[in-house]
Amino acid sequence: MDRRQFLTTAAAVTTIATLPRSTWAEDLLDIKPKRVGLIGCGWYGKCDLMRLIQVAPVEVVSICDVDSQMRTGAAELIASRQKSGQQPRQFGDYRKMLAEKDLDICLIGTPDHWHALTMIEACRAGADVYVQKPISRDIVEGQAMLAAARKYDRVVQVGTQRRSTAHLIEARDKVVREGLLGTIGHAEVCCYYGMGRDRKAENCPPPEYLDYEMWTGPAPKLPFNPVMHPRSWRMFDEFGNGIMGDMCIHMLDTVRWMLNLGWPNSVNSRGGTYVYQDATGNVPDTQVATFDFDELDVVWTHRTYGDAPDRDYPWALFLYGDKGTLKASVNKYEYFPKGTRKATLTGSPKTEWDKYPEDQHEKDLEQHVAAANRAHQRNFLQAIENRSRPVADIEQGHISTASCILANLSLKLGRSLTWDAEQQQVAGDDEANKLLARTYRGEWTHPTPDNV
Repeated sequence: MDRRQFLTTAAAVTTIATLPRSTWAEDLLDIKPKRVGLIGCGWYGKCDLMRLIQVAPVEVVSICDVDSQMRTGAAELIASRQKSGQQPRQFGDYRKMLAEKDLDICLIGTPDHWHALTMIEACRAGADVYVQKPISRDIVEGQAMLAAARKYDRVVQVGTQRRSTAHLIEARDKVVREGLLGTIGHAEVCCYYGMGRDRKAENCPPPEYLDYEMWTGPAPKLPFNPVMHPRSWRMFDEFGNGIMGDMCIHMLDTVRWMLNLGWPNSVNSRGGTYVYQDATGNVPDTQVATFDFDELDVVWTHRTYGDAPDRDYPWALFLYGDKGTLKASVNKYEYFPKGTRKATLTGSPKTEWDKYPEDQHEKDLEQHVAAANRAHQRNFLQAIENRSRPVADIEQGHISTASCILANLSLKLGRSLTWDAEQQQVAGDDEANKLLARTYRGEWTHPTPDNV
């Protein structure tokens, strides 16, 4: 079925992701309690875990982090929120935690460069996995992660929760699937947030509470800098995929999901560091990428300075058809028929403070995203019960992640890259294919689809 056929027939399809919350709640009340572990106790690791605790009978039995302060704080929060009131066991090495083989579910909220090894080991240990996006730091890691999920028959949900965001599901169903856009010929995705790209700090010894050797793991060992930890490690190419891997993946994945797109045929990217040249990070502060699909291009732009062209949509997607335009973000969506300036369909997220009053006081929680995260956790749990593929299955996460990595490689090499999805290689480009897997440091072995 091609994309046009899909958009014509999909309105008649009811998916589990669109079920009302009451149905989910009734389903999940009857599930067997799950034993849960968390690897990576920072910002989004805790956000994901707290939403899981809210929607299912789970007991968090173990957590792991190389930052002892972060780990202790997470243990205290978990004890205050889970029904038993118990603190989980604490580990500084994920291998020791997973060696217990007593987890039903493992959540992974580490920096990108740790996703592959932890996820694969969790699958080997018999756990179903919720892993944050982007799934990997390089493309071969993603291939290995997909292979591990299938080899060990594990349910793996990726944290691309736009697929479970109620107002975006509504936009897909009421605007895209109903054909209000007509023939869609172009899509744009963007981010104009600062992202901390301007941060500057001097190198210094790592704090005593951080095991920096283990934090670095398979990545290159750089002098410690306070910009790296916590949270701004994404500004370093050694540990993540930059703003492309942090922000583009969400909006690109949403476009792919809305339009039923698979792999891009080719990717081209340009950009660099044009403004914050004296900042500590080393990822581009400016980048444009074009993802060429069969029937349309999806064009990404990020810029960490200046204003957004549309101040209502600083991080967003735009779908353009011959009958109208869809604007969508985590904050709202609007549909504009051709030739009009007033939206005829709109939607926005809703807080659920009446059901989850604790959300109002949770540190750093994105209030407008909490309900979507809960829906994503419910979808994950339902897939576990059914032994089925979740809405953000690891294969979909691999496609969206690898597409963003290809954009970064195109920028690095200064040329377009043609992707052979069947062979999982860049067509006719040996230099590019050598960059699909990075070199691991020290004792760590790079995973491949054949060695998981």
